Amino acid sequence: MSDDDIFGGHEGGKLSVSATRPITQARDLSIAYTPGVAKVSRAIEQQPELAKRYTWADRLVAVVSDGTAVLGLGDIGASASLPVMEGKSVLFKTFAGLDSIPLVLDTSDVDEIVETLVRLRPSFGAVNLEDVSAPRCFELEDKLKEALDCPVMHDDQHGTAIVVLAALRGANLVAGRNIADQRVVISGAGAAGVACAKILQAAGVGDVTMLDSRGIIHAGRDNLNAIKAELAETTNTAGLRGGIDEAMAGADVFIGLSSATIDENLLSTMAPEPIVFALSNPDPEVHPEVAAKYASVVATGRSDFPNQINNVLAFPGVFRGALDAGARAITENMKLAAAEAIVSVAADELSADRIVPSPLDPRVADEVATAVAKAAEDDDVVG
Repeated sequence: MSDDDIFGGHEGGKLSVSATRPITQARDLSIAYTPGVAKVSRAIEQQPELAKRYTWADRLVAVVSDGTAVLGLGDIGASASLPVMEGKSVLFKTFAGLDSIPLVLDTSDVDEIVETLVRLRPSFGAVNLEDVSAPRCFELEDKLKEALDCPVMHDDQHGTAIVVLAALRGANLVAGRNIADQRVVISGAGAAGVACAKILQAAGVGDVTMLDSRGIIHAGRDNLNAIKAELAETTNTAGLRGGIDEAMAGADVFIGLSSATIDENLLSTMAPEPIVFALSNPDPEVHPEVAAKYASVVATGRSDFPNQINNVLAFPGVFRGALDAGARAITENMKLAAAEAIVSVAADELSADRIVPSPLDPRVADEVATAVAKAAEDDDVVG
């Protein structure tokens, strides 16, 4: 595709607002606006819960970013992040039938963002945080979950984690292996890496070895921030020290979530026929054709290679399921249920080149939404 194709596809923006009921005569106008609308407003004043029935707010997702960690572009600011947030809204509508509105905020102060969304709370039913830099993203999500009585999820963290878990489940089904027996190396301790470590632990993975730019995260290391200090206590039960060489030796699974490149010789030191997820975009940590010389299953984040691990498999169905159930939050069990639902869609079609369904598979969002809604009921976060 050419630059003309790309810029032409964004000209004027990718979203518009359309009316759900036509106004073709005076009676329609009187119902949709004055004087009829006053009756609805008075009813909501007396019974605020009626807003869920008579406005779109209960089904509206706010897609929120401060533009500090946009795709692979970094801190490019709120305005430059807006085309990405518009695209996210298009995906919500296309894959889950959900309306959403991009909100890009010209501040990176966590408390200011929280205050802004608290004040806007009557206007939406859920918050999808997007492209907020680490470690601020962890604090922001925690504070919003505390302040808002609606589903909040940072997709760069949890959407990625859900799909990575689904892909690992699929790869293990193909290879006939058990996640409980595996040591997983995660390269990158940012938003996605931390969330992947946590969901894999919740799913019962044998051990996780986390790496940041300074090497293996372990309890004996100094200058760890609060998030990494917590990881040091819960990961690396093998007690490894050092860098990528020490981490990769004997590992069963590699998950790349950083821009670091991996020498193919390191793949030869892993356990026999390992699983390799090289997820950095646009350049994977190791080229998939190279990884395939050593690995039984290889995945990337790109659409031009087999096994694309794409967040669109998760977030549309997760939010629709949460909103369908009237959930107040998105729990760990809801995320685990989403991952299992993704795998189930392709369970009868799995192969080394197909460990998750296609991002364009229309069945995925429905299955994920159903599973997430049930998990919300089971976790008693409904109502």
